[in-house]
Formats: sequence, structure tokens, C-alpha cells
Amino acid sequence: MKQTIIGLILLCSAIGAFAQIPAERGAGRGPAPQPPPLFFKETWKRAPGNVPVTQDFVVNPDLQLNLYGTGKEDFGITSEGDVPHIWTGLCATACALTLSHRDDFVDLTGKAKIRWYTKTSGFHEVRPVLKLADGTLLVGNHVDANALDYLESEFYVSDVRWLKLDAATVRTKGTLLDKVDLSKVDAIGFADLSPGSGHGTGGYSDVAWIEVYGKPVKRNKASESQ
Repeated sequence: MKQTIIGLILLCSAIGAFAQIPAERGAGRGPAPQPPPLFFKETWKRAPGNVPVTQDFVVNPDLQLNLYGTGKEDFGITSEGDVPHIWTGLCATACALTLSHRDDFVDLTGKAKIRWYTKTSGFHEVRPVLKLADGTLLVGNHVDANALDYLESEFYVSDVRWLKLDAATVRTKGTLLDKVDLSKVDAIGFADLSPGSGHGTGGYSDVAWIEVYGKPVKRNKASESQ
């Protein structure tokens, strides 16, 4: 009888200790990390027909437009289909566009993401472009190619693989980078690496609104001006 009682005591102790393990493991977890905030959104102003895109068509007053490529002056903006959007049909070569915030860099690590509303024709593809704080221009291996109609899509920036991009020609350089520091990004946008085929349905990319989710990082205006 005595041995039975001792056995029951030991069994209860073991069960109690085992029951405490999940609680102890979970006690230090704390609240789940919050997703990064909306850093900026750009929707473009309505255009009178199909005209070259300029800073005047940027809705967000905090954003600076930057164009890249030998045919960057052919980057168009139009409101065809009642959707203000950038159109690459007249780009004679590959072309790229980025937007930079006047006051902040952005931290695109972790769950930072890009959402955009895009449409393409032919075999054209919309790819993300980043300009890092040190001036390095990158293009990603993520593509969106929605030939049927506009489609909203999103992706995590940290899931993308990157190649260096020549700013003057929008040509890729080297091989895929093993590691990219996304903690301080100067500008975000997109590239179409195929020349446009003019008006009609031959080949182009349309990019309407774009949203960037990430943590703002204040610019050091003094060091940037030197």
C-alpha cells in the first residue's frame, strides 16, 4: 500500500511538471511582431491622352520621380481605360522608374512588401527595382505578367533575388547577388527589360498604383549633400 501511494505521488508530480512545460516555453514569446506600415502609395494623376511622364503627374507630394534608360523620355502616362497608369509601349529600350521619399529611406527587411496593380501585353514582365542608399541600382527576379487585364498582386521584398542594374542602359550586370542589405533603401519602382513595340497590343507594361510597406529611416540630409 505504501509503495502504491509513493508511486501515485511520483506520477502526479511528473504529470504536473510536464503540464508546465508549454506554459514556460510560451511565456517569453511576447506579442507577435507587427507587419510594417504603409511607407508610401502612388496612384498617378490623370493624363490628357498619352504623354511623357514627369514629376507633375506624381500625386504624393513627398515622392520624387526618377527615370532610367536610354529611351526614358519615351516613358508614357495615360488614363486609358479610366485607370491612370505608366505605359512602356514607346520605350525604345529597357526602361525603369523609381520613386524616392524626400525625407526618409525605407527598411525593407523582414515582412516588408510591395503591392501593385499591373497589366502587360506580349511577353513583357514587370519587375521590382530598388536603389540602395549607396546608389546601387538593383532589379529583382520577381515578375508579374497579367495579359488578360489589370491584376493586384503583392510580394515580400526579402523573398526576391537581385541583379545589379546599369542606370544608363537598364541592362543587368553580373550574377545573382548572394546577399543584399535591405535596411536602408533609397528608391523603389519597377523595370520593363523588353523594348516596347508601340501602340496596339504588341508588347508593353502598364503599372497603375504602387504601395510600399516598410519602416521609415530618416535621411541624413547633411551627409547626402556633401
